[in-house]
Amino acid sequence: MLKRTTGDRPELKLVNVGAAAIDIGSKMHMAAVDPACTDVPVRSFGTFTQDLHELANWFRACGVTSVAMESTGVYWIPVYEILEQRGFEVILVNARYAKNVPGRKTDVSDAAWLRQLHSYGLLRGSFRPDAEIATLRAYLRQRERLVEYAAAHIQHMQKALMEMNLQLLHVVSDITGATGMRIIRAIVAGERNPDVLATYRDVRCHSSIATIRAALVGNDRHEHVFALTQSLELYDVYQAKMLDCDRKLEVLIAALNNKGAKPVGKLSKPRIKTKQVNAPTFDVRTALYGVLGVDLTEIHGLGPSLALKLIGECGTDLRAWPSDKHFTSWLCLAPGNKISGGKVLSSRSRRSSSRAAALLRLAATTVGRSDTALGAFYRRLASRAGKSKAVTATARKIAVLFYNTLRHGMSYKDPGAAHYEQQYRSRVLANLQRRAKSLGFVLQAIPEDANPAVS
Repeated sequence: MLKRTTGDRPELKLVNVGAAAIDIGSKMHMAAVDPACTDVPVRSFGTFTQDLHELANWFRACGVTSVAMESTGVYWIPVYEILEQRGFEVILVNARYAKNVPGRKTDVSDAAWLRQLHSYGLLRGSFRPDAEIATLRAYLRQRERLVEYAAAHIQHMQKALMEMNLQLLHVVSDITGATGMRIIRAIVAGERNPDVLATYRDVRCHSSIATIRAALVGNDRHEHVFALTQSLELYDVYQAKMLDCDRKLEVLIAALNNKGAKPVGKLSKPRIKTKQVNAPTFDVRTALYGVLGVDLTEIHGLGPSLALKLIGECGTDLRAWPSDKHFTSWLCLAPGNKISGGKVLSSRSRRSSSRAAALLRLAATTVGRSDTALGAFYRRLASRAGKSKAVTATARKIAVLFYNTLRHGMSYKDPGAAHYEQQYRSRVLANLQRRAKSLGFVLQAIPEDANPAVS
């Protein structure tokens, strides 16, 4: 039990003697240190680089060793990097876990309260990967933004084509494919003859030349051609920037390859040979295998691009999570425990803005259509509990496989949907036999040659 001291405040044991805290803002940072170290325990600092170095000097003078920061957005990143370079132990705290006492909401009280919680060891730091993985993640997120920007200009090209009544969208599956881009570039270059434009059809296109020609008879107003031209130019710009990101990623992964675990055996042939849309231009699967020593794409639902994004979000070393249960709880994919008075009020999983969780949910949705054990599990649960819960449960299974493969070197081999259904049938039958026995009955199988009763 905790001893009561003056007032109602319990006596807690200090864990971080040199604890400090910062309430991060966009124009001002409020920092707090131990009141026994200085006459002014709470000070405000600006956000310029010189101000941040003055903050680090003040912490050094006050004997600070560990700093907790509460922030939203990206304002914390410069402070974190400078303090880390100066040798301080820095943790980033989720604002939800460091709420102040109601009625005392000021920047000064926030910083002092945060420092007090940190000194007693009551704050948990958010996950922050190593510097190299953080760099990889930054490149991947920048590339993801470029993909989104390019997608907007694809929509602009589609709109311009529809305004010209060129029904290219209805005769090709993707206007950014081989056939679509050849035709669009020819239109921008000044070609208007539908017979000539139809000859740019790729041999793999399902639509015939006659169908494409009929779809390319339209209205070539100058303003629509101008809009199509600008959209194409901007699309090409973002494609070039994506190539720059790919080069950076390739160099960075090659540097990680020199430090990572050496592969044990030869990489097997890929399950899917078709190239994914917007995938990096280099061989991601081989590059990741050289870094990790395991093949993450053996897990159904994890393609090379998605596996690379997961590595960028979680890192290559998952020792920050002692077990797969800790990992899935961090991802908010595990059931929640909301219990009061011995009664379970809710077991709903917590909401999360984690990018890693979103990637795993995407993998679960994809694998739900496959003829695999994970796909069979998804379909069975979706029919019983709904697609939302099926996505969460399947994403959790994929997260466990990802954790065990990366942490323990597990090699996953899919048993297949038929094997899963047989196991499920055996479990259901065993439960029915156990229940029948408890009620004094015995289950008996119907003979295969028995004729069904005619009603």
